[in-house]
Amino acid sequence: MEFHGAEHRPAEYRIEDLAHHSGATVRTIRAYQDRGLLPRPERRGRSNVYGDAHLARLSQIADLLDRGYTLASIKELLEAWDAGRGLGGVLGLAAEVDGPWTDEKADRMTRAELDAAFGGEPDEAAVADAIALGVLEPVPGQEGEFLVPSPQELAVAVELHAAGVPLSAISGHLRELRGQVEHIASRFLEFTTEHVFARYLGHLPPSEADAAEAAALVRRLRPLAQQSVDAELARAMRLFATRHLQHHLASGRLTERTNEALPVSLPASTMQAVERLVGSEHAAAFIAAATEREVQARTLDSLAANQGNIPSVEQKA
Repeated sequence: MEFHGAEHRPAEYRIEDLAHHSGATVRTIRAYQDRGLLPRPERRGRSNVYGDAHLARLSQIADLLDRGYTLASIKELLEAWDAGRGLGGVLGLAAEVDGPWTDEKADRMTRAELDAAFGGEPDEAAVADAIALGVLEPVPGQEGEFLVPSPQELAVAVELHAAGVPLSAISGHLRELRGQVEHIASRFLEFTTEHVFARYLGHLPPSEADAAEAAALVRRLRPLAQQSVDAELARAMRLFATRHLQHHLASGRLTERTNEALPVSLPASTMQAVERLVGSEHAAAFIAAATEREVQARTLDSLAANQGNIPSVEQKA
C-alpha cells in the first residue's frame, strides 16, 4: 500500500494559540491590532483565525522593542516593510549598534571561587550588591554559579580588595564611576549623531543604502570612544597622581615635637636604627628632616632635568 504525504496547509491559530507560540499576551496582541501594528485576523463564522504572517510580525515587533525602538517608530518601519522597502538595512544597522562594544568575553564563576577570590570570607551583602550592579548575574537553574559579563571589572575589584579597600567602598566607587562614564558615552553619541549620523537618521526609515553606510560608519567609529577615553584617562592619572603624591608628602612631614605620632607607619627595625643613631628624643625630628631633604633633592633633580631640555642663550643664537 502506498501512502502519500498530506497536503501542506498554512498554520492557523486562535488568539490564545498565537499568544502561546509568540510569547505575547492576548491583551498585547489586541493592543497591537488597535495600533495598526498587526494585521486583522481572518473572520470565519464566529471565530478569528491568525496565521504564520501574524506570528512572524509579532517576532519582528519583539525584536525591534528589544533594540529600543518605540511602538510609534516600529509602526513606521513596518509600514515601510509592507510598502516594499525592506527592513534589512535597518535591522543590519540595529544589529551593528546592538553588538558588543568590547572584545572581552564573559566568564563563569562558582560561589566558592568567588569567595576564594575575595579572601575566603563569604559576604552576602557584597554579592547582592554585585548582582544589583550587574557585575554578577546568577545563572538560571545553576545554584551557586554566576555569569561574569566583565572579568576585567571583577579582577579590578579583587585587586582593590586585596589592597585593603572594603567591598562596600568598591561598590560605591563603581556606582559613581558608572554615572560619569555613562555621561561621557551620552555626550560622545550626541557629538557623533550631530556631526556624522544626522544625515542618515533624519528620516525614518532610512533607505537601504543609507542604513548600510551608517552601519559601516558604526564599525569604523566603534573603537574611537574607548581610545579617546583611554588616552585622556592616562593623561589625567599622570597629572593628578603626581599632584596627589606631592600633596601627601608635603602634608605628611613630621614636626619637631618628639611626642607627636608619625603620620606614616615605619618598620620597627628602621625606628630602632634611627633611635640608636640620634636618640629616641630626636628620632621624629631626624625623620622629618630626612624626608624634607629627599623631597627637595627630587624637586631639584626634576628641575635640572627640565632645564636640560631648555635651549641656552648660545643655542638660541
